[in-house]
Amino acid sequence: MGTGLQSSLRFAPPRVEIERRRDGTILLRSPLKLGKHARAVGEWLVRWARETPERTFLAERTEGAWRRLSYREALVLARRVAQGLLDRRLDASRPLVILSDNSIDHALLALGAMHVGVPVAPVSPAYSLMSKDFAKLKAIFELLRPGLVWTADPEKFAPALAAVRASTTPITELLAEATSKVDAAFERIGPDTVAKILFTSGSTGIPKGVINTQRMLTVNQEQYASVWPFLEDRPQVLVDWLPWNHTFGGNNNFGMMLRNGGTFHIDGGKPAPGLVETSMRNLKEIPPTIYFNVPRGFDLLMPFLEKDAELRANFFRNLDLMVYAGASLPQNLWERMQQLAVAERGARLPLISAWGSTETAPMATGVHYAVDRAGIIGLPVPGCEVKLVPAAGKLEARVKGPNVTPGYYGRDDLTKAAFDEEGYYRIGDALKFADPEKPELGLAFDGRIAEDFKLSTGTWVHVGATRVRLIAAGDPLVQDAVITGHERSEVGALVFLNAAAIKVRGLDDAGVRRHLRAALAKLAAEAGSGSSTHPVRALVMAEPLSIDANEITDKGYINQRAVLERRAASVEMLHADPPASEVIVATP
Repeated sequence: MGTGLQSSLRFAPPRVEIERRRDGTILLRSPLKLGKHARAVGEWLVRWARETPERTFLAERTEGAWRRLSYREALVLARRVAQGLLDRRLDASRPLVILSDNSIDHALLALGAMHVGVPVAPVSPAYSLMSKDFAKLKAIFELLRPGLVWTADPEKFAPALAAVRASTTPITELLAEATSKVDAAFERIGPDTVAKILFTSGSTGIPKGVINTQRMLTVNQEQYASVWPFLEDRPQVLVDWLPWNHTFGGNNNFGMMLRNGGTFHIDGGKPAPGLVETSMRNLKEIPPTIYFNVPRGFDLLMPFLEKDAELRANFFRNLDLMVYAGASLPQNLWERMQQLAVAERGARLPLISAWGSTETAPMATGVHYAVDRAGIIGLPVPGCEVKLVPAAGKLEARVKGPNVTPGYYGRDDLTKAAFDEEGYYRIGDALKFADPEKPELGLAFDGRIAEDFKLSTGTWVHVGATRVRLIAAGDPLVQDAVITGHERSEVGALVFLNAAAIKVRGLDDAGVRRHLRAALAKLAAEAGSGSSTHPVRALVMAEPLSIDANEITDKGYINQRAVLERRAASVEMLHADPPASEVIVATP
């Protein structure tokens, strides 16, 4: 198969400047020059409406057919929305709240608001539709005190709207004829104007509103263009489900299409049984040039690609690049995807990653060179500095640059705590060099500092790496896992199963236990004497992860701390001696 990244794409050369301090702190910077960024997101829309007015910007399915909106049409409608918001006296202090999944109307409202300096706050639909107490939604509305609320489905969101004592305004009532007031408001926008407020709940369960300025969004896309110049070589085509209330989908992917004049096909599917089929139908029709997903999404995509030749051919037909982010991609999944690329295209395709957070717009580091394995997150992008500080046997990462948030909306206390004495944002992740002898090969994700713990022996357990190894060993039955063993003698795991995979294989409880026992034994054999690197016992969780209890996000990311606290009784059962009958223990 060969090694490395086989591609004709134009990438920037991998370069990094390193400054080492006496206390062990390492500063990393890119020597590459950052290009001039747009004043505001709206300048991108104006540009493409002028240069390629008839090119499709947005497309979504409506009753089976694709509804398409050109750049010219998008600008006209966004300006009309902007006028409607100004008529209702929305401004920087009265943001627009969106309670809906991705859609063309959602995009037009967001673009219209940002065009005239009204912050847009897209809120996770899960807070309205999957929650029972609406606690997070109430906290968000209390913080924002929005000037207007919009949802595509007032009936479905009625209980949530009642809980926050809000009403919704149809987009048809906002489509006023644009006047010179829209142009004047657009001209007043500066780099520090708040474009969005994106919410991240973290481990506490209390939503934090991350301020996203116009500068953050425009600079970050310019950073992408600096390291991925191929983005400008042809109009990009994207088929994407990632929610716009998150930075990955809403800033990274949407912004990339808009900045580069691409076409965004809104995928109504999700990486979940019963919904992933919608994504497969879309990918069977629309060949993407670039493809983004979270590891869970790649996991669910894989069996469809492996068994459906038509889907596989269309998926790879025009594809230049695949990108995963948000969590670690198991190496076995990386290899399977490359095997498909070789079978379909005769060569590997770039399957690479980037790293950052809601607070960094999101990209702080990115891969733009050959890699032959998963887990590498690249080098700092131009204009962004990464500081690595020794902490608990690892290197804690901190970030500074024009793509970093000025703070949290209405919470000066959280803002102050988020930055160190030199102004670097404390992102909470640990990083390491992929090859300490060759720093130009980039950094690798090394887990969350707050998630790692010590066994009673004093040995550190690195949760992120341990979790990924368990998922790979238990493939395809293990959907996710939470690693346990804080101040205990050995490592354990609370395991969440993939019900669809179990059904396909026709396994009963005994078969599942045999599979998991074999996975634990495999990890033990690979680790040898390294008992802190793998779980030796596991307990299957019958109750699914709860979004109300902050155990999981709507993108499928697990909150390790919240699960451990809520399921403390299960953790006690898992580590009891002798082990309960429900506990699966690796055979010697």
